[in-house]
Amino acid sequence: MNAMIDITNAEKTFTMHLQGGVELPVVRGVSFHVVSGECVVLSGPSGAGKSSILKMIFGNYRCDGGRIGIRHQGTVIDLAIAEPRQVLSVRRSTIGYVSQFLRAVPRVATIDVVAEPLIVNGIVRAEARAQAGTLLRRLNIPERLWALPPSTFSGGEQQRVNIARGFISDLPILLLDEPTASLDAANRAVVVELIDQKKHQGVAMVAIVHDDEIRHLIADRIVDVTSFASAA
Repeated sequence: MNAMIDITNAEKTFTMHLQGGVELPVVRGVSFHVVSGECVVLSGPSGAGKSSILKMIFGNYRCDGGRIGIRHQGTVIDLAIAEPRQVLSVRRSTIGYVSQFLRAVPRVATIDVVAEPLIVNGIVRAEARAQAGTLLRRLNIPERLWALPPSTFSGGEQQRVNIARGFISDLPILLLDEPTASLDAANRAVVVELIDQKKHQGVAMVAIVHDDEIRHLIADRIVDVTSFASAA
């Protein structure tokens, strides 16, 4: 089976320009792959480079070496050397990302924040809003709040909006950075169900999860990031 994500010897180093150009190695020798319908969980302590690896896959961080192969619309693009327009195309059509923090335009209604990824890809607004409502309801966001901007919500509510926005698209790759961190047990269970549903749809996922129970429930494989960090 062809890998959706195929990473070979990827590395990242930060240069501290305000501290005399000191170089801070983050990860080196990052190598793993993810196939359709599989969830690979990155493990390791805080600071080991897990979030940096996700950002390298998403193209937020440019690799200093190695290869980030992403299967995009029938071909493989190396995001380590891709042009910005290619990175944007991959994000729009292939890779979804659920970060730890919701970033939304102020004063935009929650229902529209969640629906936006569908509208951008050509789904009519009414249908996009209907799908957004289904997800918000599933994640226990009351309908009376949908017209309000998520900036007025609690941290846990904002994270559920973030999850709805990330899960609404039918993209073949999904990156998850601590999706259950601010959630209660009932909503953690909903996220586990959503991840399982994505697996059955053939989505390839890479996740960071510190909760041992959640990791056990969603992981098909676990990649220990400390081996990459220690090599730095």
